[in-house]
Amino acid sequence: MKAPMRALRAALFALLAAAGTAGAQETTLSAVVFVPRNTTFGEIFVRFVEQANKEGKGLLQINLRGGPDAIPTFEQGNALRTGVVDMVSIPPTFYTNVCPECDAQILVPQMTPQLRKTAFWGAMQKYHGQKLNAHLLSAYGDGIGFHIWTTKPPTDGLKGMRLRTTPNYTPLFTALGVSLVTTAPGEVLTALERGVVDGYGWPAIGMFDLGWGAHTKYRIDPGFYNVIVNVLVNQAKWNSLREDQKAFLNKMAGWLETENVRWVAERQAADAKKIKEAGIQIVDLGRNHRQLAYDAYWEHLAKRAPEPTKELKALSDALR
Repeated sequence: MKAPMRALRAALFALLAAAGTAGAQETTLSAVVFVPRNTTFGEIFVRFVEQANKEGKGLLQINLRGGPDAIPTFEQGNALRTGVVDMVSIPPTFYTNVCPECDAQILVPQMTPQLRKTAFWGAMQKYHGQKLNAHLLSAYGDGIGFHIWTTKPPTDGLKGMRLRTTPNYTPLFTALGVSLVTTAPGEVLTALERGVVDGYGWPAIGMFDLGWGAHTKYRIDPGFYNVIVNVLVNQAKWNSLREDQKAFLNKMAGWLETENVRWVAERQAADAKKIKEAGIQIVDLGRNHRQLAYDAYWEHLAKRAPEPTKELKALSDALR
């Protein structure tokens, strides 16, 4: 009788444990995105969230609280660092105040699926953890370059123009002799309408969603850098997840990186058509313009974070 009773008791304990595990199985992460969710760089993150919530029922869910309306863009990095939010979708240029070397990610030629297999990704993971208390889950937008867009024709190599900037453009703009105006993405339209700026730096796609296309007359070529929008998870929150939940998020990171390739091709084709229809003229400043952008930014990062930048540049050069 004792043996059957022990077996029955063990089975009962196993059943209760399984029930308890099932009841506590699902975890919800709060998230924000750096631009409005219905704009170009917001929409693909929304797709990611929707796909994760579809596949992760009973395991993990993401509550997308919104964009800059929920937490202002320039405050999102600190909100992640302090645990106010669990996940953010944001380019590294918006948290260079705490991790300048993190923006070296835009200077590397490889796409994210290839880059995550290299020592450079490991270094990025290290610095995000040290400086931002963040786990680097994935990135999207890569495969797209940055450009300068203006409301009037460039003369004397853009010298004297007033351009909206963010940290990743500032070294190039300074080298070009332009006047700098710093604003969040949501404030650029008003600056264009009021003539506060003569142009702005922005990726090759997405300015029409923000209403900037109506005021844009010229695109300066060639493009430079590689667009990066990182998906970051607060490090403490990441550490608190079970292994199956981490594996699920890594799986969804793969989904996002695959979706990014299709999305980039789709959006580039759509925006190329809009650029032509809007009559935006292309002005090519030659390949030295592109090299100047890279040289200026590496030099700038080396001044702000000497040792990390030295490491990252060596790892980047090894990939070329």
